[in-house]
Amino acid sequence: MNTWPVQDAKARFSELLDACVKEGPQLVTRRGAETAVLVPISEWKRLSSAARPSLKSLLLSDFARADLELPQRGSALRRPAAVL
Repeated sequence: MNTWPVQDAKARFSELLDACVKEGPQLVTRRGAETAVLVPISEWKRLSSAARPSLKSLLLSDFARADLELPQRGSALRRPAAVL
């Protein structure tokens, strides 16, 4: 994986994009710290499909995630009122 300082990545974005498509993921650094990775779209799609489901898909799914026992309304203990 090639490393590109952010200044070079900005100035030579077309080259960065070409290198990504031809050679694979490209690492971008800022002040020497790894900051981002540019990956080809095929790699991104593969990684996205292998990722865990999103919160939205979990909430909209038909299967039960857990059996929750909720206390009856009004049975929760209250904190005493603050005295000033």
